[in-house]
Amino acid sequence: MLNRRVRLSIALVCASVPLFEAPAYGQGPASAPAPPAAEASTAASSSSTEQTERKSIAERYQDGIVIWQTPDDADVPFLMKFNVNTQVRYLNTTGSEDTFTDHLGVVREVNTRNDITVNRTMFILGGYIFDKRLRYSSTVWTSAGAASIIVAGTIGWQFNQGLTLTGGYTGVPGSRSLVNTFPFFTATDRSMADNFFRPGFTQGIWANGEPVKGLNYLVFVGNGLNTLNISASKIDTHLMYSGSVWWEPLGDYGQPGKSRNMYEDYFSSEKTRIRLGAAFTRSREDRFSNLDQSSPENTSLYNSDGVLTFSTGAFAPGVTVQNATYEMWAIDWGVKRNGLAVNGQFFFRWIRDFAADGPLPLDSTYDRGFELSASYFVVPKKVAVYGRGSKVYGQFGDSWEYAGGVKWHFLPTERVWLAAELMNVRKAPYTGTFTPYTSGLTGWVPMIQAILAF
Repeated sequence: MLNRRVRLSIALVCASVPLFEAPAYGQGPASAPAPPAAEASTAASSSSTEQTERKSIAERYQDGIVIWQTPDDADVPFLMKFNVNTQVRYLNTTGSEDTFTDHLGVVREVNTRNDITVNRTMFILGGYIFDKRLRYSSTVWTSAGAASIIVAGTIGWQFNQGLTLTGGYTGVPGSRSLVNTFPFFTATDRSMADNFFRPGFTQGIWANGEPVKGLNYLVFVGNGLNTLNISASKIDTHLMYSGSVWWEPLGDYGQPGKSRNMYEDYFSSEKTRIRLGAAFTRSREDRFSNLDQSSPENTSLYNSDGVLTFSTGAFAPGVTVQNATYEMWAIDWGVKRNGLAVNGQFFFRWIRDFAADGPLPLDSTYDRGFELSASYFVVPKKVAVYGRGSKVYGQFGDSWEYAGGVKWHFLPTERVWLAAELMNVRKAPYTGTFTPYTSGLTGWVPMIQAILAF
């Protein structure tokens, strides 16, 4: 009898407890549908949670992936962002002539290419630490095509909107393309003229800011025009000086609300925007190599016939220049409206005050040139077509190029795209492994590229 009573009690208790817990506002078994009020409350809760999650994800991307950021009232303020720039390129220069002749009559080989390379990859960690004014960054820059790896860093202090002081590795601001623009050019690569005239990358100290709305500046003191692969023991005692100033009187010319200086008008607007800029650079350059070596380590300067300035025989047979002074003015401008963007730049370069191991037939060289590009989004924020050209009027001969291409932003962002271009080059005056150009290049050159820059 007792056992029957126990079993009956257990059965009654189990019958009174549902298999699943009923909704908070439910009346009856769990399998019964909830009343409209309960459904609305549940939906609202779910929607709120989803919106919070989306907001959290969106906040993780702030011109880069936010790895960690402390609250504003944290005892130790800290921000770390991660950025990547990757460029995969197919380049074919086999349509070029095989040789070129320099101004002294020496016949030289044109080094042609037909390859697929991870042309550039950059990994950047940056943010602030201890104080929001204390800025830092660490960059790994690689070029598989050039078999080059550079590890760089910066430390800076932002006093206010008008002044930030920074030390480290960066581009010398002697050309517009070296002031926070890469890789957002009209084409994916810099023009032939820009590559010929511009300085490169080095270590130094610089100040930048926007003291007046729309007016920006960057002044720089560094080790030389380009010391990427030069050890400190070989760098001479002469410092390089460079500065750039630009004015955007009608609002942000580049990316709205960002310092990124984009050439194309991805963020189309009916409002006309313009940019006017200028830069000047001066540097006393050293060959870096011993005179008994025929090839210099300083490869930042080329004569307009495509010969390295510091190579033996560049100006006279058997004569080597050990030191020379480089000076360059650049003036740039741009206009944008409704997806159309037109940009140009003029260059004026002097190389003088030669120190050589023999007599030279001249005291200085003077080269000038320009670049011009126009792009238009035929499908807003998706497909852009462009044309571009550049020319060098040189001491030892002229060079020119023209090109046309198309860019496809296949995702709804300005930070990833495919590009195809066909260019025609005549006597390129410059060699750069991670550029499409090599000295003497003459002919048609196709390129296909994929770019990711977040």
